[in-house]
Amino acid sequence: MDDWGKLLAAANSGDGRAYARFLRTITPVLRGVVRAKGSALGEAGCEDVLQEVLLAVHLKRHTWEVGAPVRPWLYAITRYKVVDAFRTRGRSIDLPIEEFADDLAAEAGPDPTEAADMAKMIGMLDGRSAKIVQMIGMDGASTAETGQALRMSEGAVRVALHRALKALAVLRERHVK
Repeated sequence: MDDWGKLLAAANSGDGRAYARFLRTITPVLRGVVRAKGSALGEAGCEDVLQEVLLAVHLKRHTWEVGAPVRPWLYAITRYKVVDAFRTRGRSIDLPIEEFADDLAAEAGPDPTEAADMAKMIGMLDGRSAKIVQMIGMDGASTAETGQALRMSEGAVRVALHRALKALAVLRERHVK
């Protein structure tokens, strides 16, 4: 029987020191196995699997038969825990965002969905109000140009714009909730 076998046999007989020594000696070896088999899980994922392996060893140590080799028993537990980790993870890949933050930064500019959202909200206004908001707010026309195009005085355009903007605020509140 190898040293691990002697330690595990003593641990299963109630020797707490032997069990602590057993865990201290197997942990670095199992960590290496987990990292070799589960390198795609990343460092943190491998440490999680190692903890699962050590927990399984603790919970199932009574299933090891005295005199049987310990390494194959430990390696089988480790292999199954690595496979379980890959199964749990599924097809997703975890990549730290910090490595890609500079590459993923969006260029400054208008939000491509903003115009569609604004057009949808403006479309909920009555025809004249929608036209005033469109011309002044989106197209950049002046109140004089808008008034001339709609045959309204500048004052009437300003009042209508104010009312249209209030109506848009109410619509926005209803749709945001």
